[in-house]
Amino acid sequence: MTDKLAKKKAVVQEIATRLSESKSTIVTDYKGLNVAQVTELRKQLREAGIEYKVLKNTLTRLATTQTDLSELNEHLIGPTAIAFSNEDVVAPAKILYNFAKENEQLEIKAGVVEGKVVSLDEIKSIASLPSREGLISMLLSVLQGPVRNLALTLQSVADQKQEQEQA
Repeated sequence: MTDKLAKKKAVVQEIATRLSESKSTIVTDYKGLNVAQVTELRKQLREAGIEYKVLKNTLTRLATTQTDLSELNEHLIGPTAIAFSNEDVVAPAKILYNFAKENEQLEIKAGVVEGKVVSLDEIKSIASLPSREGLISMLLSVLQGPVRNLALTLQSVADQKQEQEQA
């Protein structure tokens, strides 16, 4: 009996560690998805560096109390799978939201972003954000604009001087 209890404590500690270290965590209900759909979802998440685990609700509830995320407990009902991302905040929300649009059986229940419990509406908002690479390219485009304008202005001044010298 103590061996089982020790294993369960280790699992609770592992879940608590994942919850606290994760930048973005999304809780889903996967009931109704067939094997091919779950495999495709796991493949998409894995390619983005996201871990997707089916966890026992009772053990997850114990872990949420250790990490001050007990607000999640009301969403830990029925079949539950949780996506953990230690790198990207937007990617899990985007992948799961887009997958849920195509496969109505997948239900996003709630999530944790940067240590704060968020609702389904907030997850939808996060999913509509551009990716990290998209944001970087937007920033570079904004920064490049003034330099480009300066170069064009200097080139037109040089062209005018050259025309004046030729005339």
